Amino acid sequence: MDQKVLLADDSGVMRKIILRALNAAGVTDVVEAADGAQAWTAFQTTQFDMVLTDWNMPMMTGLDLLKNIRQAGSTIPVIMITTESERGRVIEAIQAGVSDFLPKPFENELLQEKLVKHLSALAS
Repeated sequence: MDQKVLLADDSGVMRKIILRALNAAGVTDVVEAADGAQAWTAFQTTQFDMVLTDWNMPMMTGLDLLKNIRQAGSTIPVIMITTESERGRVIEAIQAGVSDFLPKPFENELLQEKLVKHLSALAS
């Protein structure tokens, strides 16, 4: 896959796990961000095809990152990889325009399914 992905998670270990899954799915052009603010800065200066973000991060949450991306007019897929499952917060993310959720912990196959689903939609 030739897509460029922005990966935002404050856990370096989790970024490595997700990065390995992305590489296994053929996605090698990945920009990592250690918090939401860093991700937002990267998003504003680089063209991405997809964003994978944690919900709870310092500086800026994944939800605020999502809201900023949508307010900027971008419709690219944004997948939240999170332990957040409280109904009200999930609804808030849906209303903000999240494309999909991936609950932690996850199987690599599930991440790959979501990547193929959303990146294939971009290609068609």
